[in-house]
Amino acid sequence: MNLLPYDSETLVSALSKEEVLGHLNRVTKEVNFLDQRTQANGNIIFNGLIGRRGFRISKVVNRADTFLPLVLGKIEGTPRGCIIFLSYRLFPGAMFFLAFWSIVLVAFTAMYALVIPNYSYATICFSLALANYLTAMYFFNRQVKTSRQIFHKLINFQMKD
Repeated sequence: MNLLPYDSETLVSALSKEEVLGHLNRVTKEVNFLDQRTQANGNIIFNGLIGRRGFRISKVVNRADTFLPLVLGKIEGTPRGCIIFLSYRLFPGAMFFLAFWSIVLVAFTAMYALVIPNYSYATICFSLALANYLTAMYFFNRQVKTSRQIFHKLINFQMKD
């Protein structure tokens, strides 16, 4: 389990860069969540943007998930296929709230440990900060695993065609 909300991997594919981007383009849709007409249908697996050199996608979900990873990919073409560089990270809003509450709880821990000597409150604040962070990392890593499996299945399935 990673202790930071970041993960990366490098994949080597026998598919060309254009084929990988084409496969991703078929199962990815740019979504405006304020417009019902842009919501995903059955064959859409990812929300996001596909560009010429890379992509920025996330798995389609039916309900809100704070710890859903943002998958940033860069594709480099080679004579025998392509190399896909993937990085998984928290969305900026989720990262902000994780950092905010971690900093607030650690500040309260320091205040109760150093300024106002109340070690039971300091222990409670530190325990809450630790529980908050570890819970976030657990759910983030679980979602990274799911997104990784879907991406690998997509690439491997398309190679069999």
